[in-house]
Amino acid sequence: MQFLLAFVIAGPLVGAAAALLPAPPGLKGSSPDQAVLRHGVTVTGAVLLGALVLAAGFDHDHPSKMQATTDISWIPALDVRIHLGIDGISLPLLVLTALLAFLCALHSYFKPPEGPSPKAFVALLLLLETGTLATFAVLDLILFFLAFETVLVPMYFLIARWGGAGRQAAAWKFILYTLLGSVVMLLGLLLIGLKSGTFDMVALATDNGRGLTSSVQVIAVLAIGIGLAVKTPMWPLHSWLPDAHTAAPTVGSVLLAGVLLKMGTYGFVRILLPVAPDGMHTFAPYLAAFAVVGIVYGSLACLALVRPGAKGDLKRLIAYSSVGHMGFVLLGIASMTPTGVNGALFANIAHGLITGLLFFLVGAIKDRYGTADLDTLSGATGAALYGRAPRLGGLLAFAAVASLGLPGLAGFWGEMLALFGSFDPADGLSRPAFLTFMSIAAFGTLLTAAYMLMVVRRICMGEKREAPALADIRTYEFAAWTPLVALTVLAGLWPAVLLGLTDPAVQKLLAGGKS
Repeated sequence: MQFLLAFVIAGPLVGAAAALLPAPPGLKGSSPDQAVLRHGVTVTGAVLLGALVLAAGFDHDHPSKMQATTDISWIPALDVRIHLGIDGISLPLLVLTALLAFLCALHSYFKPPEGPSPKAFVALLLLLETGTLATFAVLDLILFFLAFETVLVPMYFLIARWGGAGRQAAAWKFILYTLLGSVVMLLGLLLIGLKSGTFDMVALATDNGRGLTSSVQVIAVLAIGIGLAVKTPMWPLHSWLPDAHTAAPTVGSVLLAGVLLKMGTYGFVRILLPVAPDGMHTFAPYLAAFAVVGIVYGSLACLALVRPGAKGDLKRLIAYSSVGHMGFVLLGIASMTPTGVNGALFANIAHGLITGLLFFLVGAIKDRYGTADLDTLSGATGAALYGRAPRLGGLLAFAAVASLGLPGLAGFWGEMLALFGSFDPADGLSRPAFLTFMSIAAFGTLLTAAYMLMVVRRICMGEKREAPALADIRTYEFAAWTPLVALTVLAGLWPAVLLGLTDPAVQKLLAGGKS
C-alpha cells in the first residue's frame, strides 16, 4: 500500500520527464506526436490502475484511520517530513483525479490539442496530475503548500499555449490571482507550524487547536482561508475563473473544474477545521455569507448569459455555474457539522463528475458547430441537437439535470446535506443566521434549475429545419464519457458508497482526532 501510494503520486512526475525524451524507435508508431500522446494515455492509465488497486486494498472498516502511510524526515532543521497517507476524505478525491486525468489523456490522443508540440502538452498534463494527487495525499503543511503550488505553472501554460481567444490575458489573470492568494496562505501555514512546533497535519489535527491561542487561530484562518478561497473559488475572489475556463482547451477546463477547484475546499476540511477550530468558529458565519452570495450570484450570471441576444458563451456559463455549486460546498463546511462537511465532500465529488462531463460535452459541441455562442447554437443552426445529434443532445440534457440536483443523480445529495448542515449548525454558531443562509441557498437551487433547463431548451430543442446532420457521439467520446455518466448515476442511487468512507473520517476530524 505504501508503494502504491508513492507510485500513484510519483508516477506522473516520472512520466512527465519521460515525455520530453525521444520515443524509442519501436514505439514511435505513425509519428512522434502520436507516440507521446500514447505515452500520456499509458502513464495516466497505469496511475488510475494503481489508484483503483489502492482503493480496493483500503481498509473500508476503518476509513478514519490514515492508511498507506510513509513518514520520512526531509528537512530535519525545520522538522519537515515526507509524510503521506490517505483516509476516507482523501481517497475519493485521489481516485477522481486519476480518473479525470486518464480520460483527458484518452480524449487528447484521439483529438490532439491545437497548438505547439504535443510533447510539452503531455508533460504539463502529467505534472498537473502529480501536483493534484500530492495535494490530496501529503500530511505535512509545507509539502501541502508545495503540491498546491505545483499545479499553477502547468495550468498557466495549458491555457496560454493551447487555449482559445483571449488565452494570454486569462492565463495571466489565473496565475496572478492564485499566486497572490498562495503568498498569504504560506504566511498562515508558517504561523501554525512555528507556533505549534510542528508542521505535521495529523499531529495538529489531534491537538485540535489546543496548542494555539485563539488570536493565532483567527489570524491563521484568515490568511490560509484567503489562499484556499481563491482556488475554490469563493465570491468575490472568483473573477479569474470564467476567463480561464472560456480560454482553456477542453481538457484544461475538465481538470480545472473537476479537481483543481477541489484543492481549496479540501484544504478547509483537512487543515482549518481540525487545526484551528476557534478561528473557524469566528469566520464561519462570514464564510457562509460569502458562500450563499456566490450561489445566487453564479446563478444570476448564468441566467444573464443564457438570455436570448446576450451573446453568452456556453463554457463561460458552466464556469459561473461552478461558482454557485462550490458555494454549496463552502456552506456545508461553514456549518462545522458532520452532516454539512459530509455534504461538502460529496458535492465536491459530484461536481467533479458532472462538470467534467459538461466541459467534455461543450468541447464536442464547439468542435462540431465551430462556436460555443449560445445565440448561434440556438438560432441560425437550424434543427437543434435533438434533431441533428440525438445522442449528444440527450447526454447534454442528462448532464444538465444532474447539475441542477435532480434526485437520483449525484448532484442531489451534496447540496441537500449542505442545506441540512445549515439547518442545525455547530454549537456556538447563530442558528437564525444559518437558517437565513439555508433559505437563500435553497432559492439558489431554483435559479440553478431555471438556467440549466433554459440551456437545454435553447440548445437541444428547436424548430425542425433543413440542416446538415452533425456527427453524433464518436467511439472515443463514448469511452471517455461513459465512466462519468455511470458514476453520476451510481453516486446518486447509492450515496452510502461515498458517505460510508467520508463520515467516520469527518467525525474523527471534528472530534479532534478521536474516533
